Amino acid sequence: MKRALLLIIVGALYSLHQDFWFWRTARPLVFGFLPISLFYHACYTVATAIVIWMLVKHAWPSHLEEGGGDGASGRGGEAETSRPVTLSPTLPVAPEREGA
Repeated sequence: MKRALLLIIVGALYSLHQDFWFWRTARPLVFGFLPISLFYHACYTVATAIVIWMLVKHAWPSHLEEGGGDGASGRGGEAETSRPVTLSPTLPVAPEREGA
């Protein structure tokens, strides 16, 4: 049920992104200075961010988190501290010349 609801919400957001009803006008101005289409897109962006947060919280695949300590992703974490550290070779230092 939760998955179906999330799919419906994503589909609705996809449909609402095609805002053909504000194409031909900049009026009314929201707060006296903001064109309606810009305000609509600002609200749409906030709604999309909330839906993405909901998707990550409720629909994130758990199998991605189970093997999180193997270090294969290249990100920092526990695997980074257990990896042996290799030192780079030291470069030879040129002797200093006198009188220079």
